[in-house]
Amino acid sequence: MNQGLPVVQLRVPTDEDAFAWHRIFDDPDVMEFHGGKSAELSVYEELTARQRKHDAQHGFCFWSMLDEQNFPGEVIGFTGAQPWPHEWGPKGEIEIGWRLGRAYWGRGYATAAAQAALERVRAAGVRSVVAMVDARNERSIAVTRRLGMELAETFTTPMSKRQGHCFRLEL
Repeated sequence: MNQGLPVVQLRVPTDEDAFAWHRIFDDPDVMEFHGGKSAELSVYEELTARQRKHDAQHGFCFWSMLDEQNFPGEVIGFTGAQPWPHEWGPKGEIEIGWRLGRAYWGRGYATAAAQAALERVRAAGVRSVVAMVDARNERSIAVTRRLGMELAETFTTPMSKRQGHCFRLEL
């Protein structure tokens, strides 16, 4: 299944990874479907701390993504899963997601890392996941299809009023 995809490593994000996430996601292209603008460092400090807690409690989180062969020591993005954090949408379900620095797009990292994340989530006892994707985000929609996910619902986000898709995968 991974033939032709890069080998990625996933690790629980460290305090230092907040700085890496802030740096590599400080790009309008990366943030186009995530609010459109860069987040403050404090957002990533809180997010990485929350992910460490999620991993300790649930056995999964949004892990930092690395490719030690091609980019030694560099965090290239994140992938993983967490309980859906909003009052709208698939409340009570586990959301899988990914975000990659622009320099790493088009190389198969999101698919390879999401496949590894699904294996870990399945091992933690999760029976199904959802992916919430902006309807215009063709790259992420392609990843959901490569993962075998199916479109379950179309929705309008309450804040941006943009159309989105909820993809689902039974594990």
